[in-house]
Formats: sequence, structure tokens, C-alpha cells
Amino acid sequence: MTTNNPKPRRVVLVICDGLGAEWVSPALTPEIHALSQRSRVAACHRAVYPSVTRVSAASIATGHHPGQHGLHGNQMALSDGARLVVHNAGLPDFRDRMRRATGRTLQVPTLAQRIAHHGGQVAYSNVSAGGAYFLDPDHHGTVCHRSGSFGPEGIALKGKQHLAVSHDLAGDKEMTAKFCAQVLERNAPALAILWLANPDLTLHHHPLGSPEHLDALRVVDALVSSVVSSVGQTSGRYDTLLMVGSDHGHETIGKSVHIGNWIASVGYEAEIRDGQIAVASQGNSALLYVVKSIQPRMGPLLARMARQPWAGRIYTQAELAELKFPTDGDLFAAVDMERTEVPNAYGVPGARWMVEDGEERPEIGCGQHGGLGPQETNPFLLLAHSGIPVSRVETPTSLIDIAPTILDFLGVTYEGLSGQSLLV
Repeated sequence: MTTNNPKPRRVVLVICDGLGAEWVSPALTPEIHALSQRSRVAACHRAVYPSVTRVSAASIATGHHPGQHGLHGNQMALSDGARLVVHNAGLPDFRDRMRRATGRTLQVPTLAQRIAHHGGQVAYSNVSAGGAYFLDPDHHGTVCHRSGSFGPEGIALKGKQHLAVSHDLAGDKEMTAKFCAQVLERNAPALAILWLANPDLTLHHHPLGSPEHLDALRVVDALVSSVVSSVGQTSGRYDTLLMVGSDHGHETIGKSVHIGNWIASVGYEAEIRDGQIAVASQGNSALLYVVKSIQPRMGPLLARMARQPWAGRIYTQAELAELKFPTDGDLFAAVDMERTEVPNAYGVPGARWMVEDGEERPEIGCGQHGGLGPQETNPFLLLAHSGIPVSRVETPTSLIDIAPTILDFLGVTYEGLSGQSLLV
């Protein structure tokens, strides 16, 4: 996209975590819907696999799929030299654990690294620490999060510079107000990211279509409207591309199972105990890690797993390439859980089996994601700019196309990325 506008360019990216495209409507999200009527709409936009927030953050930040950037999921197995250990990628110290195990954090450069000398990046996030920190895991820009806020080179931000907000709708409101006042309306960076915790956070504790869900949609819609207003107020100083979207959608938890316990119960208790087999829950799917020395004898286990009522499709190691994962490491299989069209109490179809992780009790009837179901992989994306014609992109797009679009608008090279710019 070319323009004769002499004002400095910037991109403002707003992610409404867990807001599936089917919930964007004049009745439920009037401000977002109105914005869509004057935007370029990615009409066939899809999540990456697994459809979870921490992975989505890394894919947006790098323009690559999880198998390429190296953060496999919300949970991920790492080898400590003797055994496979499943870690929660949402914890504040996971970056350090990943670096010790693999020698680095992400395997490819991030947006923050690419534009560090082209105006820089600032991100405000109210999701998990991992979801926030993997937007910029190596401190090339600024990340503000309740668990700790950091500037370039990892300098800790204190006092008013630290994002001390609550992890709820009220925190999203306070964060958005700070983002507009402290980032958009001052000396804005080349890329400003606002990542709201809702409606995802609400849906993990309430059913889809419930009053609580609809209220969260109204709040998020109003917060997007406030960002749109702030961008408009600074239009005299900046040439801004506004991108508003989500990372994934949600489906209903129908039943749950602990796959690790099931594997132990069918004759592999020693392998589970000794860390030769590890199961990383992704919510509505799971990643199965197996040390290479015993992978050749795992065929009977996968065959037996495939006959279970909770198993949807099992992607064997040979099939992991379909999910954009490498096929030569400890990651041995992916299990997308069974799905039915049974509606919930509010008439929303799509019940899933959930993979228990042993950390939190499954909230049956509430929302979940992480697999390949049609709603959980159905985010939305809007591009608003005076120089971009109102249009619909009917070709398939995904989260990996956001980074090249941002770099393209800022005039920074994006060769080598897996995604494509949506400005061409």
C-alpha cells in the first residue's frame, strides 16, 4: 500500500482474546461490527494449531506456525536431559526454562526485534504472563503485564510504568484506559499492541451465550470503541493502521479425560512415571511427546487410543506436517478431541471432550479451545485505514499473516516469513 501521507506511520493492534467471529454482530458487538463496515475484513480467517493464546501470541509476533517458532502449546514438554517434563507456558518463568532447555526462546525473530530500530514496539496485555511475554520474549521492546513490566533489555518498569491491573473485566478496562492515555495519545511507538483478557477469561468460567458472556462482549466492544476514538484523536499526528481481531474462538466442554492417566492405565505406567511419555494438554486437544528410543513401539498405543470415545482425530508423527509441526523430534502425535453438535443450555452448538491437565478442575459446560473445532479456530480480523478500500479478503488467512502485514505497512522487509501481507 502506498500513500503520500507525510505523517509517521504506526500500527495499533487490538486482540480480543477468545472472541469468535460468529459473535461479531450489530446486536452483540455494535462498535466492532460498525468498524468492520469501513474496514478490510479477513473473511476466511483461521487460528493456528493449537488454538491457544500463548501459541497465538508467538505466531502473531513471528509470522510463523508453532512448529517453526518453537512454542508448541499452552503446555509444552521439555527434556531436562533425563526425562520429558511438561511445563505450563503461561508462567512468568517459562521463558527461562525454555531457554535453558533449548538454548533460546523462540526459534525465529519477533516483530519487536525486527522493528527495534524502526520506531519500536509496546505491548499491554492482560492474559497469562506467557501470553504477554511471548509477544517479545527477548526484551527488544516494552511489555507491560501485571506479573512484571519490562522495557528494552529487560529493564524492570516500576511505579506508574508498571501495568498493575486486575485479571478480570475491570482490569481490561483500566488497561485500555492506560493504553490510550500513555501509549496512543503520547509519543506512540511504531507498533502498539493491546491484548484484552476477555471474552476468553469470562468464557472459561461461564457458558457460551450466557448473560456473563454477552456482558463481556459488551465491555470488550466498548473498549475497542475507545481505542478507535483515541486513534481518531491522533490522526493529525500519525498515519495509523488499526488492526482489530482475535486469536481463537470457543466451544463448550461436554466431558473430560486425563489422557496421561489413561495411558498409564493401559500398560504404560512406567513410561509415564519415568518421563519417557508426556502429555501436554491444550484444552480441546493434546500433544503427545515420546522419547525417540521407544517411539517405534508406540503403534499399539495409538491404535488403542483411536478406539476411545474421547479421541477425535489422531495425527501420528508422520501426519504432524499437516499441522505445521516437525516430524523428527520428541513430539510424537497430536490428539484432537471428539466433538458433537449437541447444543448447550443457551442453544450454542458444539460440545467437546477436554483434556485434563491436573492443574485445574474442568468446568463442564463452560467454554474451552485449543483444538481444531470450527468455532475455536474461527477468529476475526479487521484492517482499518483511509488508504485501504473497504473490502473482504475471501482467500484463507491466519494469525501468521498479521506480522507481514504490519511490517509491510511500516516499510520493513518481511521476507522469510510464513505469512503474507494482507495489504497486497
